[in-house]
Amino acid sequence: MKRILVSGGAGFIGSCLCTRLINEGHHVICLDNLFTGSLENINHLFSNQRFEFVDHDVTLPYNTEVDEIYNLACPASPIHFQYDAIKTIKTSVLGAINMLTLAWQQNAKILQASTSEVYGDPMVHPQPESYWGNVNPVGFRSCYDEGKRCAETLFMDYYRQKSVRIKIIRIFNTYGPRMLPNDGRVVSNLIIQALQNHDITLYGTGEQTRSFQYVDDLIEGMMRMMDTDDDFIGPVNIGNPKEFSIRELADKVIQLTDSQSKIVFKPLPHDDPKQRQPDIALAIEKLKWKPKVELDEGLVYMIDYFKHNFLK
Repeated sequence: MKRILVSGGAGFIGSCLCTRLINEGHHVICLDNLFTGSLENINHLFSNQRFEFVDHDVTLPYNTEVDEIYNLACPASPIHFQYDAIKTIKTSVLGAINMLTLAWQQNAKILQASTSEVYGDPMVHPQPESYWGNVNPVGFRSCYDEGKRCAETLFMDYYRQKSVRIKIIRIFNTYGPRMLPNDGRVVSNLIIQALQNHDITLYGTGEQTRSFQYVDDLIEGMMRMMDTDDDFIGPVNIGNPKEFSIRELADKVIQLTDSQSKIVFKPLPHDDPKQRQPDIALAIEKLKWKPKVELDEGLVYMIDYFKHNFLK
C-alpha cells in the first residue's frame, strides 16, 4: 500500500483517479479547494478508511508523508480557466512548485498532468511529443496554455537540479462521468443541448477536429506512466488518436440521443485550435498502452450519466 496524494482530486479526472487508486488498495489523500471540484464526486469514498479529503489550495505549501503525487490541480475548461486568469496561472505555476517541493522533501515520485494545449494551434499534425507548439503567449487562453508549459519547465528543472523523480503526461480531450454539464467542454455541451432538444451550438464551420478519449483509458495511461522506471520521465501523449470533426461529433450525439435539435453556428473563440490529434507511438512503446473505448461506446455512457444525474 502506498500513500498517494492527488491534487485536484475532487475534480472530474481526479475523482476517477482517486477511485481507481482506492480500489487497488492504496491510501489516498485528495487535495482540492473545490473551485471546480465537488464533494459529490468523492462522496462514495468518504466511508473508506484509506481515503482522506483535505480542503486546500495548491497555490499554498502543503506537507505530509507521501510516496507518490499526481498533480492534477487546475481548472481545465475555457469557462473556468478564463473566469480568473491570474488564479489559473498561479495554480499551474505555484501549484507545481509546491507539489515538487513536497516530492523533493519526501523523495516521492510525482506526475504532472500536462495538456495537449501546450501544442497551441499546431502546425504539425498529428502532434508528437517532440513538437514545441504554436502558442499565443498574450491571448485569452494563455493563462492555461502557458501556465501548463511553465509547469513542465519547472518539473524538468527540479529533475535536473534536485533529482526529483518526475513523470510528465500530456492529456488530450477527455470525457466521461463526473464532467460538469455547464463546464463549456464540447462533449458535455452537445449532449446536454441534444437531450433538451435545444439548438446545438458549433463554433466556426464545425470542421475543426479533436480526438476524444474516455476517462477510464486516461486513468490507465496515467497509472502506467507512474509505474515506469525512474529514468523514463516523458513527456508522453495520452489521448485517442482517432480524429473527428466537431460536426461529426454533433451528428453522432444527435443520432444517439434521438434528438430534435438543430445545429447553429457561432464565431470561433479566440485562439481555438483548428486541429488536435495525438501521436501516441511513445505511449504504445513505453507504456504498452492505447485507448480501448470507442467514441460511440463512450458517448452512450455519457448520455446515460447526464440523463440520470442532471435531467431527471
